[in-house]
Amino acid sequence: MLEKAKFHSTIKKFGYPDSLIKSYAHWNVLLRPKQPTLGSLVLVCKEDHMAFSEISRDAFDEMRGCVRDIEFTLKKLFEYDKINYLMLMMVDPHVHYHVIPRYEQAPVFKDMTCQDTGWPGQPDLGHDLNLSEEHMDALQDLLIKSWP
Repeated sequence: MLEKAKFHSTIKKFGYPDSLIKSYAHWNVLLRPKQPTLGSLVLVCKEDHMAFSEISRDAFDEMRGCVRDIEFTLKKLFEYDKINYLMLMMVDPHVHYHVIPRYEQAPVFKDMTCQDTGWPGQPDLGHDLNLSEEHMDALQDLLIKSWP
């Protein structure tokens, strides 16, 4: 079942396999196509479940390591101030989190200032940094190369 489920609609919606940063046994870390803040990711469970309580014990256990790797990498690269994990699952029904690093001071990436327009409140998911394809490719490459 896991092999079939890893290609469910929510994973595809976020650009898999082109947006893949890291694949774990039960989770994929994907570069979020719309970047409300620099380094925004999506942590998607490969299992075909639409309720968090239904994912396997192995997926729960593995999630801790995924989160540790996410936080380590984003902190090392961009020195975020806070990080938000949003499990919305309204439009995209499978278990997933939007991972939104938060910045009091706008980080600069490849000569582009990346303002966190929602700081210090809720993340502004309607905002998109509108990174060019070149910037997105560079960001994805940097994340992949920096992953533990």
